[in-house]
Amino acid sequence: MTDLLRQEIATAATTIVVKVGTRVLTRSDGKLDQNQIFQLAEQLHKVADSGRKVVLVSSGAVGAGMGRLELEQRPADLANLQAVAAVGQTALVEAYELAFRKHRRHAAQILLTAEELENRAQYLNVRNTIHTLFDYDVIPIINENDAVSVDELQTTFGDNDRLAAIVTNLLRAPLLVLLSDVEGLYDRDPDDQKAKVVPTVSKLTESTFCLIQDKGGGIGKGGMASKLEAARLATATGENVIIASGRSKNVLTRIIGSELVGTLFLAQGQMLNSRKRWIGFNVPPRGQIILDSGARKAVEKSGRSLLPIGVIEVRGDFEKGDVVAIQDAGNIEFARGLTNYRAADVQKIKGLQTNKIADALGHCPYDEVVHRSNLVLTSRSEDPGVE
Repeated sequence: MTDLLRQEIATAATTIVVKVGTRVLTRSDGKLDQNQIFQLAEQLHKVADSGRKVVLVSSGAVGAGMGRLELEQRPADLANLQAVAAVGQTALVEAYELAFRKHRRHAAQILLTAEELENRAQYLNVRNTIHTLFDYDVIPIINENDAVSVDELQTTFGDNDRLAAIVTNLLRAPLLVLLSDVEGLYDRDPDDQKAKVVPTVSKLTESTFCLIQDKGGGIGKGGMASKLEAARLATATGENVIIASGRSKNVLTRIIGSELVGTLFLAQGQMLNSRKRWIGFNVPPRGQIILDSGARKAVEKSGRSLLPIGVIEVRGDFEKGDVVAIQDAGNIEFARGLTNYRAADVQKIKGLQTNKIADALGHCPYDEVVHRSNLVLTSRSEDPGVE
C-alpha cells in the first residue's frame, strides 16, 4: 500500500543515504552473509537505476574478516578486533564489488572516522569525492574505519549510525534509510505481543526517546538509541529518515515505491547550509557556555546573538574559533556555535554589559561571545511527535 506523504518524500529524494548494520549482513555465527550482500546490491542498483544517487554506509568488516581468516568466534580484545576488521575491510568491499558487477556497476570504498570530518577542509573534500564518484556512476561504500576506531569496536552502539547522519548532512541528501534487524520504532517493548511499529514520528522529542527505555531504565535492544540519535541529527537539518528492517524482502525498492515500511521521521524546519551543518552537528564541542533563562530565550526564540551579559558559567578550555555547546542553567544543551573568545576571556566578561568588555579585557574585539551567524540550535523539542 502506497502512502501520499511517503510518495512526496520518495519523489523528492534524488539522493539517498542507506546505512546497513552488522546484524543485517552477518549470519548467526557472526560471519558475512554473502546472500544478503547480493540482495542488498540488487536493491541499491534498482535505486540508482531509478535516476537517484545512492550512498551505502556499511558495517560488517569484522564479520567479513572472520570469514576470511576462518575464525569461529569473534575476538574479544581490541587489538584482535582491529586486526580482523582490517582484513575484513577488503573482503567486504570485494563482496560488494562482485555483487555490483552483475549489474555492470562498481563500488568505491571510503573509510572514515567522525573525527576526520571535524576538519572543515576534509569535510568538504569528502563531499567532493563522493560527488565525483556519482559522475562515474559508482556507488560509494562508506564504513567507519574499524581498524583505528576505538569506540566502534568497544561499545554496543558504534559510530556508523552517526556517520550515516553526518554523510546525509554532508550531501544534503533528502532521505536517510537506516536498515536494522528490527522493523522500526515500536510503541512499547518489542517483546510485548501488543507492540506495534510507529509508522510516523512528526517530531523527535524526549518522549520519543523514552520509547526505547526498558523497565530497568536501560537502553532498548537493537541499537535503537543510536538510530534515534542519527535521526535527530538528520531531521534537525531538514532531511527525512526511515528506520526499517534490512531483512525485509525488497525493503529499499518498497521504500522508494512509497510503501508504508518501517518508521518515518519527518524533517524539521528549513535545511541548513553546509557550514551550519558542520558547526551544529559534526564537531564535538570543546567546552560549554551556560546561560540564564533570559539569554536562552533571546538566543532560542528571538534569534539573537549570545552576549556576555547572559553568561553565568564557563566550562572547558576552549580557544577562539572553537565550537562550544550552549546550555541553560539546567545543563541542557540547546545550541552550538563558534566562540569569538577563549574560555579565560569569557570567564572575565561573563555577566557584563557589552560596553564593559573593554574594561575587563583591555580591548573589545567583539560585542558577541557567539555571533548569530555562527550559531545553530540543536535542542530536542518537548512537543508531542509520535503519530
